[in-house]
Amino acid sequence: MSNPALSSWARNVAPSPTLAVDAKAKKLKAEGKDVVGFGVGEPDFDTPQFVKDACAKALADGQTKYAPTPGIPALRKAIAEDYARRGFTGIADANVVVSPGGKMSCYLAILATISAGDEVVIPAPYWVSYPEMVKLAGGKPVFVNAEDVTGFKITPAQLTAALTPRTRMVIINSPSNPTGAVYSRAELEALVAICVKANVWIMSDEIYENLVYDGQTTCSPATFSPEAARLTITVSGYAKSYSMTGWRLGTLVASDKALAAAVADLQSQISSNATTFAQFGALAVHQHPDKAKASLAEMGAVFDKRRLNLLAGLNAIPGLTCYRSQGAFYLFPNIKSFGLTSAQFADRLLEEELMAVVPGSAFGSEGYIRLSYATSDKVIAQGLERLARFCAKLKK
Repeated sequence: MSNPALSSWARNVAPSPTLAVDAKAKKLKAEGKDVVGFGVGEPDFDTPQFVKDACAKALADGQTKYAPTPGIPALRKAIAEDYARRGFTGIADANVVVSPGGKMSCYLAILATISAGDEVVIPAPYWVSYPEMVKLAGGKPVFVNAEDVTGFKITPAQLTAALTPRTRMVIINSPSNPTGAVYSRAELEALVAICVKANVWIMSDEIYENLVYDGQTTCSPATFSPEAARLTITVSGYAKSYSMTGWRLGTLVASDKALAAAVADLQSQISSNATTFAQFGALAVHQHPDKAKASLAEMGAVFDKRRLNLLAGLNAIPGLTCYRSQGAFYLFPNIKSFGLTSAQFADRLLEEELMAVVPGSAFGSEGYIRLSYATSDKVIAQGLERLARFCAKLKK
């Protein structure tokens, strides 16, 4: 007798393409193949020592039991104070939830606001997990496409056209994964004004907020006006800024205390709390701002150098064009001239040149590939050599 069928959720959810690419690359490496990987979005730096020391001390002090579901009080207080300094109003401990990762923070925000049949507007290119999270909540993703010629940014007219009476949320991710695009304050204000007029939630995913270049600055929709603050759910975390991906610590801040409480209630049934002793490591980021700032500056300078090197190398390859990203640690070159789908391009590149990239189709944008420059100068040089050789073969 066969087992009962899997649930509709399990049958219809797509696995993470970025993690799948990383797993395939690691499998080839384990087989002794000389693979160069540009797939996973993970800083190649170690977590700052002062953060690790704080976590180790918490372990030694016996901080190994359950924590309050929304996070340890000292960390929630520090996060609230940090956001207040950045222009958020009316934010206190009760508005903050610490979760097991930024991904979980996004999912909880969606679960707390989206019901069956609700629509969520997602600009494309998008982070791979947004549509699946919406579908798992019973909602319907509605995509608004942006291309490299517009800097991978949607326009107010596009957003207005995408809204319907069923729209419940608009997702904004700036700086963006996968493109590295950064919306200016004026651009964001125009989009947020439309959301406020329509009275829909805004989920502002700001996980890359500290990684910007070319003199760019980031801003938060929740700081624009009381109306924008009321509707904005701000998601962030420590993974990208402080190379703490494995720590699984995300943050969610909402001026609506009832929403924050609902998120905490959902988390209490899903994961109880984020790892207790890891939260003391995150607390050190707030307790030692000078050390945190120095760590960000060091990592940011290295990323900026890699960005420019990779960008120049990509644009020197005949047939490739690449938008100059200004945030995160990704480039999203255009491969349309080669006549292959992005999946075909990525598969052949891995098979023929042992170079791992993520196809643009994973992010809802055909005709592009994503490269993460969270890797060494040596790997970038090897990758550019292999990619140039591969593209030259395609052009013959």
